[in-house]
Amino acid sequence: MTQRTLIKKLVSSVDGPVSVSGWVETVRDQKKVQFVVLRDESGAVQLVHPRIFNDDGTPAEDAIAEEISALSQGTFLTATGGLKHDERVKLGGVEIKLDGLEIAAHAIAETPIADDSGVDKRMDWRFLDLRVPKNSLIFKIQTTFEHALRCYWIDNDFVELHTPKLMASASESRAELFEVEYFETKAYLAQSPQFFKQMAQPAGFGKIFEIGPAFRADPSFTSRHATEFTSVDAEISWIDSHETVMTMHEELMVAGFTAVKEKHGAEIEALYGFEVTVPTTPFPRIPLAEAKRIVAERGYEVPRQDDDMDPEGERQIAAYVKETYGHEFVFLTDYASSIRPFYHMRNADDGGVTNSYDLIFNGVEISTGAQREHRIDVLIEQAKEKGLDPEELDFYLDFFRYGVPPHGGFGMGLSRVLMLMLKLPNLREATYLFRGPTRLTP
Repeated sequence: MTQRTLIKKLVSSVDGPVSVSGWVETVRDQKKVQFVVLRDESGAVQLVHPRIFNDDGTPAEDAIAEEISALSQGTFLTATGGLKHDERVKLGGVEIKLDGLEIAAHAIAETPIADDSGVDKRMDWRFLDLRVPKNSLIFKIQTTFEHALRCYWIDNDFVELHTPKLMASASESRAELFEVEYFETKAYLAQSPQFFKQMAQPAGFGKIFEIGPAFRADPSFTSRHATEFTSVDAEISWIDSHETVMTMHEELMVAGFTAVKEKHGAEIEALYGFEVTVPTTPFPRIPLAEAKRIVAERGYEVPRQDDDMDPEGERQIAAYVKETYGHEFVFLTDYASSIRPFYHMRNADDGGVTNSYDLIFNGVEISTGAQREHRIDVLIEQAKEKGLDPEELDFYLDFFRYGVPPHGGFGMGLSRVLMLMLKLPNLREATYLFRGPTRLTP
């Protein structure tokens, strides 16, 4: 039996016997010759079968022709035949003259989605939607991006952790907690690995990272929110300020974007129509108060009652940065303590702001980072100011009672990065199986 060859390797293979496996993308059933486009996870190839005729011109018995005529889109099969290089063949410059077909699994003739189907319908049939090369490429890019992040971290002596996703108490805000039955008590799905990655600092790990699931009981129906998402997190010891974290963060992003451009840049240009830009360092940094002034000068007043920036404000400041610096990223820094968690360190000269930042990419916030407060007495007071009971935080506060170095880190949404990198319209496209307020399947 001829060993299966990935379709992408056919171009570099010699002419001769070959076997490929995949699903039927299209069939052209003509009078004299039949064509099948077969696609596997690596690409597509044209299969060709000249029909057999008797001497008098009538169709002869032709088992392969009958099989091809009965094929439906999506049928999985193995094709054997003779590989031939021919520059006239538009699909890769190669084709396979069929000797035989072996059907692995037939597909229903009528598919439930089409090219113009809406995103919700496509999500209902995600496994079919992901057969489209443009969609499957997203997750090849995701793999390359994650691998590059890990390489950066490992090359810089970070330790990878896998923190628990079942918690006894909230890690962020109780308002966005999923509560689950847990034997005789209640548990909560982790909103972030925040407490646990901080625990690694008094444990003496120094630098850690995690790529894992996080959960937010947020009933938002926006294009950038999900109830379950993949969080990219890092935490480092012995920092001077949040500037140390930002430097690490931007170096990490450059590593990820460089790897994606090198491996997938040509495919992205072919399928998405644009060139991936590797960001230069340092990323622009703008204090939030200054960003609000810039946005106001552009004619937009942030309507929020709190001290935060809103989505339109983020888009406006991103447009300003693009125009002024030619950059797709910007760090908004020095967020007000009133809108930041109790564990963010406050500025030594102005307690009204924190040593923190949001990273904005193409007008959307993808990450929050900060220097953490490591002094137990200050931490307790800041928790009280936020209306929290220190006794309920005892397990967390214990980390700081036995010595902890100055530290900080960030959490970043993986799907948001992919969505913005590829200029996708919403987070659903950049998530393998999306979870939102009204979606628990497939």
